[in-house]
Amino acid sequence: MSQVSNGSASSPRWLTLPATPQLPAGGQEGVVEVADAKIWYAVYGSGAPVILLHGGLGNSDYWGLQVAELAKTYEVIVMDSRGHGRSSRGSGSMNYDLMAGDVMALMAHLTLPKASIVGWSDGAIIGLLLAIRHPDLIAGVFSFGANSNPSGTHDLSQSAVFNAYIARTGEEYALLSPTPGGFTTFFREMNAMWTSQPNITASDLQKIRISVWVVDGDHEEAINRDDTLFIADNIPGAGLLIQPEVSHFSLLQNPAQFTEDILRFLREKCIA
Repeated sequence: MSQVSNGSASSPRWLTLPATPQLPAGGQEGVVEVADAKIWYAVYGSGAPVILLHGGLGNSDYWGLQVAELAKTYEVIVMDSRGHGRSSRGSGSMNYDLMAGDVMALMAHLTLPKASIVGWSDGAIIGLLLAIRHPDLIAGVFSFGANSNPSGTHDLSQSAVFNAYIARTGEEYALLSPTPGGFTTFFREMNAMWTSQPNITASDLQKIRISVWVVDGDHEEAINRDDTLFIADNIPGAGLLIQPEVSHFSLLQNPAQFTEDILRFLREKCIA
């Protein structure tokens, strides 16, 4: 991890991995049981509901620099995806459909008639699947750093930033998870999912009829830009936003920019 800056002026912003923030105090925490998995969540603020879905291997703490500002206007809900953070793994192979089902279970638990989705990485993929399958329950999707299929990602084995992220999330897993010694197995399962999923087709994307912004960083190291354009080009009426001077970790690298883009999307495209 020493090869990666935590945000000093000597490194370009897109080559940094700033520290994982903390969620603000005062959230109403809870757990929803989905079959044999326990999904942790927390709720902040009031207003139209917005669900924040974190990236693979991560946890809801990664939204710590966005929640307070968003909660001034919206009811902000964070959740740890199954097997991530404070949520238990449950049985069955790890897959995006299962995690999308967990979001639906949480919405039912909280009796939300409709919610906007803000997704980062794996969370962005889940957001697209929800837009395809549950348009009546989703007000809009802000999808940052999604890929439509495994060929839409780059080989990250030599990426210092991603290797630092993996090491960091391993440490966080040990602190947060109900199975603190299980990161190696969990990482293996996640890698198996990433190499075989998702499989979102042009036909799937063309069915979307809700507001979607397809968002990424101009120095994105994980997602092939052609795949980002494929997603945006095939969703009717989708917006395409490329954030300047950030990478896959934009929400940490320039949190003010990331938050303002979310707020602009919610104000302009999502009906309260």
